Amino acid sequence: MSSVKSLKPTQYRWTICLLLFLATTINYLDRQVLSLTWKDFIAPEFHWNNNDYGNITALFSIFYAVGMLFAGKFVDFMDTKKGFLWAIGVWSVGAVLHAFCGIATSGILTGTWTAGFHGSKELIGTVSNTSAIISTSVTLFVFARFVLAIGEAGNFPAAIKTTAEYFPKKDRAFSTSIWNAGATVGALAAPLTIPFIAKSMGWEWAFIIIGALGFVWMGLWVFVYKKPHLHKRVNEHELTYINQDQDDLPNEDKSVPEKVFTFKECFSYRQTWAFAFGKFMTDGVWWFFLFWTPAYLSSVYGMDSTESALPLFVLYMITLLSIIGGWLPKYFVEKKGMNAYNGRMKAMLIFAFFPLLALLAQPLGTITYWLPVLIIGIAGAAHQAWSANIFSTVGDMFPKKAIATITGIGGMAGGIGSFIINKSSGVLFDHSHKAWSTVDGVPLLEKYPQYVDERLPDGFFEQLEKSGAVVVDGINTGYMIIFSICAVAYLIAWVVMKSLVPKYKVISK
Repeated sequence: MSSVKSLKPTQYRWTICLLLFLATTINYLDRQVLSLTWKDFIAPEFHWNNNDYGNITALFSIFYAVGMLFAGKFVDFMDTKKGFLWAIGVWSVGAVLHAFCGIATSGILTGTWTAGFHGSKELIGTVSNTSAIISTSVTLFVFARFVLAIGEAGNFPAAIKTTAEYFPKKDRAFSTSIWNAGATVGALAAPLTIPFIAKSMGWEWAFIIIGALGFVWMGLWVFVYKKPHLHKRVNEHELTYINQDQDDLPNEDKSVPEKVFTFKECFSYRQTWAFAFGKFMTDGVWWFFLFWTPAYLSSVYGMDSTESALPLFVLYMITLLSIIGGWLPKYFVEKKGMNAYNGRMKAMLIFAFFPLLALLAQPLGTITYWLPVLIIGIAGAAHQAWSANIFSTVGDMFPKKAIATITGIGGMAGGIGSFIINKSSGVLFDHSHKAWSTVDGVPLLEKYPQYVDERLPDGFFEQLEKSGAVVVDGINTGYMIIFSICAVAYLIAWVVMKSLVPKYKVISK
C-alpha cells in the first residue's frame, strides 16, 4: 500500500499558491484603507481636497515604481523566502504607520504628542492655519505611503518567482490568476470591513487592524515555504511535474555559477520593453479604479463610505471572473496546440476589448449608478485576467534567475503609469469641479470669481444646494475623460507588445 501511495503525486504546490493568494489579499487590503477612509473621515479632519489625495496616491505610485525596480533585484539576491518576509514585514509596518499621522500632525502643530487618537483630533481643530494642517498631514501620509510602497513592491516579484519555482510553464497563468485573484478578494473585503471599522472605532484602527494581518502571514510563510526540491511535502512525482520544462530545472551543480542578469542586459531585450510597456499602459487603469471608485461614488452619486459598501462589493465580485484569464491560455495551449506565448497573447487580445465598455460608464450612469458599477467591475475583471497573463510572459521567456528582476522592471513601468493617472486625476477632478461646474446655469467661476485661485471651501456645493441653487458638477466630465483613457489603454498596449515581440523566443545566456 505504501508503494502505491508513493506513486501518487503530491499537490503541495497549491498550498503555496494559497499562501500567495493570502499575501496578495493582504497587500490590496492595506492599500485600500486610505481610499475608503479619506473622503468621509480623514479629509474633514485635515481639510484635504481631490488634489491632496491625488498627490498622495500619485507619490505612492512613484515610490512603488522605484521600489519595484529594486525589489526584483532584492528578491533575486535574498531569494524567495527571505525576500518575501522582508517585503510583507516592511509594508505591514507602513500600513500601521498611517494610524499615527493624526497624532504626529497635532504634535508638530501644537507641541502635544500624548493626546491619543481622539485628543489629536480636538487639538487639530484648534489650529487656525488650515494650510499648515493640510501640508503637515499630507507630508506625514506621504511618508507612511512611502514605507507601504517600498514593502508592497516586493509582493509581485516574490510571488512570480515562487510561481516559477512551483509550477510548470503551462500552469503558471492559471496559478497566477488564482493568487492574483487575491487582489480582487482584498478589494472585495475592504468595503465590507474598513468603513465600518473606521466608523465604529476611528479611522486609525482601520489601518492598525488591517496592517496587523501581514505579521500573521509572516508566521505562516516561515513554517510552510521551502523550495520544492528541498520540501518534504513534495514527492518525486510532483517534483517531476513541476520541472517538466527542462530549461527550468534547478541548478544542482554548485560549481557552475548561476546566470546573473544585470539591469543593462535586461533592458537590451525587446521582451523586457514589451512587458514594461504593457504594464505602463495598464497598471494605472487598475489603480485608478482601486483608488478612485469610492471617491467617484461619493462625488457623482453622493454616497458615503458605508452606503457605497454594497456597490463596491458587487463591483469586485464581478472582477472574480478574472480567473478565466488563467484558464483561457491553458485551453489554447492544450486544446489548440499553441505555444505558451501565443496562447497568452491571443487571450490578452480578447481581454483587451472588454475595457472599451468604460466609454459607456458615465452616459449610462444617468440611468442608475448600478450600470457604471457593473461596467467598472467587468473592466476590472478584464484587467486582472490581462495581468495574470502579462506576468506569466516573463516566466515564458526568461530563466528563473531573472524573473524577479524583469518583474520589478515592469512593475516600475506600471508604477510610473499609475503615478501619471493618479496625479492627473486629482488635478483634473479639482479643475473640473471648479472650471466646468455651473450654478443656476452660470459657470461657477463667473459667479464666484474669488475662487479662481483659491480652494473651494469645505462643503461648498452642499451649502449651495441647501440654499436652493441648481448645481451641475463638472466633475462628471472629468471622470468621463479618465474613463475614456482607461478604455483604450489595453488595445494600445497589446499592439505595441505584439510589435516588439511578434514570435515566441526564450532568452538564454
